[in-house]
This record gives sequence, structure tokens and C-alpha cells, in this order.
Amino acid sequence: MSTGTVRAEAADDAAGLRREQRGWYVYDWACSVYSTSVLTVFLGPYLTSVAEHAADADGYVHPLGVPVRAGSFFAYSVSLSVVLAVVVMPLAGGAADRTGRKKPLLAAAAYTGAAATTGMFFLDGDRYLLGGALLVVANAAQSVGMMLYNSYLPQIAPPAQRDVVSSRGWAFGYAAGSLVLVADLVLYSAHDSFGLSEAAAVRVCLATAGLWWGAFTLVPLRRLRDRHARVGRATARGLRQLAATVREMRRYPLTLAFLLAYLVYNDGIQTVITQASVYGSEELGLGQSTLIGAVLLVQVLAVAGALVMGRLARVYGARRTILGSLVAWTLTLAAGWFLPARAPVWFFALAAAIGLVLGGSQALSRSLFSHLVPPGKEAEYFSAYEMSDRGMSWLGPLLFGLTYQLTGSYRSAIFSLVAFFVIGFVLLARVPVRRAVREAGNPVPEKV
Repeated sequence: MSTGTVRAEAADDAAGLRREQRGWYVYDWACSVYSTSVLTVFLGPYLTSVAEHAADADGYVHPLGVPVRAGSFFAYSVSLSVVLAVVVMPLAGGAADRTGRKKPLLAAAAYTGAAATTGMFFLDGDRYLLGGALLVVANAAQSVGMMLYNSYLPQIAPPAQRDVVSSRGWAFGYAAGSLVLVADLVLYSAHDSFGLSEAAAVRVCLATAGLWWGAFTLVPLRRLRDRHARVGRATARGLRQLAATVREMRRYPLTLAFLLAYLVYNDGIQTVITQASVYGSEELGLGQSTLIGAVLLVQVLAVAGALVMGRLARVYGARRTILGSLVAWTLTLAAGWFLPARAPVWFFALAAAIGLVLGGSQALSRSLFSHLVPPGKEAEYFSAYEMSDRGMSWLGPLLFGLTYQLTGSYRSAIFSLVAFFVIGFVLLARVPVRRAVREAGNPVPEKV
């Protein structure tokens, strides 16, 4: 084979990877609107109000006969979604690695989540159980979809490019969230002009997020490629598959140590994302338009933050950059305790601080973990990684809900999350990541 032929094939391979990378970015563009418009902005306050409408005189609803304070129902529903995801994700991840057919599984997860989100249009009156059920399905489906999406990263980006590619993916997601939030803000603020009640405008915003998710998923499904399967037997099911994955990961204790640190600090991040709007509306007395504006500010700054922190990682390494972001998270969340009620300017300041560190801390965590995954086991390992990602974590929302249920104070509930960032910082600081990359069988980047 001539040198010219080899160069042409290398150029074709590089062009193919760039095409896949661009398609990969679009899935974040598709599903991040759910995370932003549904999970972060509208569903928390709206489902809480629906539950409060259905509550008894003491403020409790009774799903399946269990007394639950209406203000905790949303947080508990988020936690329940993780229970479902814990069963499904390892099973889907193991199947993806064994068969090599990630795209059909990604399509199934994406369109299940999109359908459940679109069905939130019918959440009105006192249908809090319908809202909880749709939330559980949509959250679990998004978790499975994101696990499969993340597992493509080691396959479509060489080690030296992963921080940049991962950061661009998050930037695409936050850009989409910003764009749709602008449209949501217009619709919600001028709902009378569109002939809609306030509740109907919220339900339209929820449903359109599902339609957006489904429509743009077509792009990555066309551009991403399935790879060869690894040899293995499909014997485990659900929690058994998770146990098998964890046993396998014990062969790579440093990978497991990083994952533990990530699960802790990301649990805090995701709980802040999902519960901040409830804190703003219920504790600070802020209106829905203010909350939408604050989340829009987070989205805009998160685009810049993800790209800037990706550049910082080139200089200082991903681990050091993440540690710096955890310090910023701790200070920002502690400041949230002191926010005065009905003072939007301070809430916007808090949102700005969150936006600057949000995208980068998530993007760099994903790219760093991709270096610690043994080749051929990307989906299986990312199934464990994904269990605490994008609002799917269970311990943070559970702690938030229990703290509120016991104290009746959202300030105490939000402050309780500081522990996740402090513990996560300590755990991550103890991981020798360069040695972890080598032990996983991967080349060590110059900066990691």
C-alpha cells in the first residue's frame, strides 16, 4: 500500500470522526432542553403546586397510601426515577458493549423520554400521580440515553481531544437550553396574549421540550456509528448486571475511586440544578418569570464556562480544574443560605456563579472518566457513571426532601448539600489520575 493511500485513508478516518463528533454534539442539543426547561425550571414548582392542590388539610398527599408532604413530592419522584434507572442502565450498558448496537438502544431511550415529556401536557388539576409517573419515566429514560451517549466519547475522540470535545458537547446543550428558555419566557410572560392560562403555558413549555428532544435526536442517530461488539455472555439482569459491573471495576480500584468521588460531588450538583427553582419559588418568594430569567443566565454563562474550563484543563489538567470548580461550588452554595427573600438581584448573582462552573465541572468530569475506562467496556462503565448525572441522583434529592420534611425550611435543605462538595473534593484529591489511566490500559495524556 502506497504512502499516498495510507494518508488518504487516515484523512477519511479523521473526517469520519469529525462527522460523528458533530452528530454527537447534537444529542446534547436535543436532550438538554428537557434538563433545562422541564427539570430545572418548570416541573419542580408546577408539580409541587399540583401536589399542594391535591393535598389534605395538613399539607400531605398519599401516593399508594404513604403520607408525603406535598413540598417533598417532586424531590422524592426524582429519587424514585434513579431506582428505575439503576435497574435499567447496567442492563442497557452491558447489552450495548456485548452487541455493539448502541444506536437502537439510544433511540429507544430517547423516544421513551421524549414521549413521557410530551405527555406532561396533560398534567393539570390534581393529577400529581400522573406527573410523578411521567417524571420517573422521563428521568430514567434520559439517564439511559445519556449513558449511551457518553459512552461514545472514547470512540469518537482521541485522548488529547476529549476535554475539548466533551466541553463542546456541554456547550451545545447549554446553548439549546438558552434558546428554548427565551421562547419559553416569551410564551409564559405573554400567555394571555396567546389565549393561554398560566398553567396551560407551563404545560405547553413542558410538552414542547419533549417534541424538541425527539426531533433533534434524528441527527445523531444518522451520524453515529455502531462498533464491533466485545465477546461476552448476556446472563445478568438489572441489579445483577450492576453488581457484575462493580465487581469488574474492582480490578481497577483507582477508576472506582474516581467514580466514587464523582458520584458524591455530582450528586450535589444535580440536586442544586433540580431543586434551585423550588428554593427560589417557595423560600425566596420569586415569580416564575424571575426563575426562568435566572436559569437562562445560568445557561448562557455555562456555555462560556464550559469552553473556558476546557482551555484551563489544557494548561492545568482536568483534575486540578475540577477541584477548583468544587471550591467555587462550595462557596456559592454556602452563600445561598444568606439570600434575602423577594430580592431577585441576589438570586441572579447566585445563578451567575453557578453558571460559570456548572458546564465545565460536568464536561471535564466526563472526559476525565473516559480516560479511566478499559477499552471495549465504555457503555458498561458509563452506566455506573451516569447513575448520578443530570438530576438522576437519589441521595441528594432524598436528603433535600427529608431535610425540608423535618425542618420545614428550604434554607436548611439547600445548605445541607454543601457536604457533597466538601466530601467530593477530598475524595477526588486523593486519586492519582495518571496512574489510574495507565492501569486502565489507556495512553496517558500530557495534561490530565
